[in-house]
Amino acid sequence: MDFPTRMYRIRRTCLEMLSDRGYLITEEERDATLDAFKEKFGSAGDVRRDDLTIMASKVDDPTEQIFVFFPDEVKVGVKTIKTLAERMRNEGVQRAIMVTQANMTPFAKQCLSEMAPKYLIELFQEAELLVNITKHTLVPQHRILTRDEKQTLLDRYKVKDTQLPRIQFNDPVARYYGMQRGQVVRIVRPSETAGRYVTYRLCV
Repeated sequence: MDFPTRMYRIRRTCLEMLSDRGYLITEEERDATLDAFKEKFGSAGDVRRDDLTIMASKVDDPTEQIFVFFPDEVKVGVKTIKTLAERMRNEGVQRAIMVTQANMTPFAKQCLSEMAPKYLIELFQEAELLVNITKHTLVPQHRILTRDEKQTLLDRYKVKDTQLPRIQFNDPVARYYGMQRGQVVRIVRPSETAGRYVTYRLCV
């Protein structure tokens, strides 16, 4: 796979992921063709990862924004993270996704954890985003409950959230939806007998 095609697929998965998280992404942007991508960003080795940056706002709250960064360095270090955090600060954005080419240095990972919760930067490697895992036939439909919906659920079943089945914070689907610990996700699976089968899981 050539470099522009690879970056096109990765960026498209990011746009689909933001759309699935409730951010405003136009159909035109999300469904753009490879040719349109090449026309906008370059068609050979001249595609610059830095130019691929995405900024989006939540559909129901335009003040809640997110960046998606594609750093140029193969191994992202502390200096790059501080540069990106500075950009977030200047734009008043507190959440970002960073798509890296390889694993980060231990110092860089530590730097990220020290910035939370003021700046929340999620990490994905490029290879993880070549395919949108939620489009796989074996992955059921997931939806994160709002705080009110979570409370309604707990009240209805008279349980504490810790009594619900669990989904790990680092589960690939939980990461795709940007789940935070303490959130509850509604999972709908097809069922031969009931038509569909609904379960709820707590992110831990």
